[in-house]
Amino acid sequence: MTYRLTPTAALLLIIPPVLWAGNAVVGRAVSPLISPMTLALLRWTLAFLMLMPLAGRVLRRDSPLWPQWRRFTLLALLSTSAYNALLYLALNTSTPINVTLVGASMPVWMVLIGRIFFGTSVSLRQVLGAVLSIGGVVLVLCRGQWELLLGLQWVVGDLYILLASMGWAFYSWMLAHPTPESAPLRANWALFLQGQIVFGLGWSLVFAAAEWSLTEVRLQWGWPLAGALLFIALGPAVLAYRAWGAGIERAGPAVAGFFMNLTPLFTALLSLAFLGEAPQVFHALAFVLIVSGIVLSSRRS
Repeated sequence: MTYRLTPTAALLLIIPPVLWAGNAVVGRAVSPLISPMTLALLRWTLAFLMLMPLAGRVLRRDSPLWPQWRRFTLLALLSTSAYNALLYLALNTSTPINVTLVGASMPVWMVLIGRIFFGTSVSLRQVLGAVLSIGGVVLVLCRGQWELLLGLQWVVGDLYILLASMGWAFYSWMLAHPTPESAPLRANWALFLQGQIVFGLGWSLVFAAAEWSLTEVRLQWGWPLAGALLFIALGPAVLAYRAWGAGIERAGPAVAGFFMNLTPLFTALLSLAFLGEAPQVFHALAFVLIVSGIVLSSRRS
């Protein structure tokens, strides 16, 4: 399969980091109002309802989804369910800067998993691109003050986000290597996404049930929470997953992984915007490093 980073592919792969950055900012804002696993369950329940007018037929008895239940159960676990669950667990025991630093390893896992499980080659350009991209993320997180990195302490939560990053990389490669049986579903993006959400809801319900039985659940209804749920269901869930899948089909998982490192940059910028602070020089330098990594890794020999 031949991949190419076209302007359309680049736009599609930029949309998810922007929306996922917004998801992080909104999620932090409503954290006093709702417990994390409950938030994830309600998010995907709303996304499921939003897609029903477009993809309700995927639930029919003769749908091509059911013969592929094993594959879609794994796709849902790696994306809509486990990634969010591991991220929330990581934030319970680790710091945001640690979590994002470990998450910046995404391009490395994209390259390694593609090489080990899907037989793709690894070029020197991809290695150098990964170094540049990760350097940009580190620059954002330490706010241009490298000495801040010396104070980091690694905890078990960092292992959770490492597992989440590896799972997302494997999910992205699975999207790039569809089975012939999935062709009827992949021909319609809404059907394909709804198929993942169907099984993802099952996983999310399991995680939420564990939260309800083991912790004290927070749930304070009101317009702020309702607006947040509407945003994270429509934007970071439906639109972002649609754009991510379409971008991978054009550019490939290895290159797409570098775009994930735009998420911390957009998160920092959105946080600064909400705080009324102006962007700093290191944000521009980080953007140059991350984009340079993307361009370098996507160039053909």
